[in-house]
Amino acid sequence: MTDKTSNQMWGGRFAAGPNAIMEAINASIGFDQRMAAQDIAGSRAHAAMLAATGVITDNDAEAIREGLLTVLSEIESGSFQFSTALEDIHMNVEARLKEIIGEPAGRLHTGRSRNDQVATDFKLWVRDQFDAAEKGLLALIKALVDQAEAGADWVMPGFTHLQTAQPVTWGHHMMAYVEMFGRDLSRVRDARKRMNESPLGSAALAGTSFPIDREMTAKALGFDRPTANSLDAVSDRDFALEFLSVASICAMHLSRFAEELVIWSSAQFRFVTLSDRFSTGSSIMPQKKNPDAAELIRAKVGRIFGANTALMMVMKGLPLAYSKDMQEDKEQVFDAADNWMLALAAMEGMVKDMTGNRESLAAAAGSGFSTATDLADWMVRVLKVPFRDAHHVTGALVAMAEGRGVDLPDLSLEDMKSVHEGITEDIFTVLGVEKSVNSRMSYGGTAPAQVRAQVARWKEILG
Repeated sequence: MTDKTSNQMWGGRFAAGPNAIMEAINASIGFDQRMAAQDIAGSRAHAAMLAATGVITDNDAEAIREGLLTVLSEIESGSFQFSTALEDIHMNVEARLKEIIGEPAGRLHTGRSRNDQVATDFKLWVRDQFDAAEKGLLALIKALVDQAEAGADWVMPGFTHLQTAQPVTWGHHMMAYVEMFGRDLSRVRDARKRMNESPLGSAALAGTSFPIDREMTAKALGFDRPTANSLDAVSDRDFALEFLSVASICAMHLSRFAEELVIWSSAQFRFVTLSDRFSTGSSIMPQKKNPDAAELIRAKVGRIFGANTALMMVMKGLPLAYSKDMQEDKEQVFDAADNWMLALAAMEGMVKDMTGNRESLAAAAGSGFSTATDLADWMVRVLKVPFRDAHHVTGALVAMAEGRGVDLPDLSLEDMKSVHEGITEDIFTVLGVEKSVNSRMSYGGTAPAQVRAQVARWKEILG
């Protein structure tokens, strides 16, 4: 094959030949520079430990510490020159450190490998994202609790199959999402606790012969303990997979709520009014107010699910210990984290700003024969009719009301007696939507008193 043919196959971007292709596929600095702060924190902890254990001198450790602070300052100011030839953030930092302090920089890598270094950096970065997710979830939950408290006794339709089912309260609906996001918060905290072990000092895969103190570096970096197996430590990406899994479940919850906000804010429902801050207008239809933030949140789940699946595919066939495939872990996690944090912030903003339209909610709550179950329950409770028979009688009364274009409370006692003679005037004490929701006093039910009790419980949790 001629050089000309080869270059045509590589394309203009790789006109320099195989070396350029290898550099492009091998380099990760284009994305892993996001871990610069974590990389430098790990190196500072490692250098301090090497000095404390006598592996390097105190003077060298001090030079390394000061040099790393200079490098961090350059990165944060934007003056640092990243090089793809140096492949990754670790080599870029070390090369610049050598330019600044000279020979002592070469001693920094004693007793470690890029394998445990990247695992440590990545864990620190993911841990920071878990902390950010916790803050975002707490803010969203508080906004939902505030909405629930304000509308604890507002009646609205509850749905199954998106068909009117039974009346519920606005507060009860808001608290349903509090429970969802509360489970997400629990998963975030649980996963963060499980991942909080330090890989630093595992070296390439087998540990090191230097007398290092892994407990010291673990403590310095805020880990609970060092990892117990060096092979596992450098090849483990469970923490990243758990992050993506937790993010995926939470994104699914965000998407479900976003879908409801899209429906509720439509002209057909008018259940909520979203603020202008989280809506846009149409370029040609002046009456339109589009719930774009909710729609975009709904779309973010695809990217987050995709990242989760992609990393699972990367990891599924890798033998122990480290393989270069694992370089493909970070872009997926970075993208998912960005989109998850953005979706959480946008949803919190929408919830804080949105206004529930109480009159529209109440009007809808009384439609669709939403108190039919209350009628059947009354027959079982008062007349001791078997539920299946009560269900049949109620169905016949619904058909009668539907045929007349009225709701169940609008039927006369005589109408009801014509279907079941045992029905008495007492039936009208349960047929209104307000009466219905107030009667649902079982723990976790929709009665305003129960909603307020759950609001109080969550306020105590939130502190």
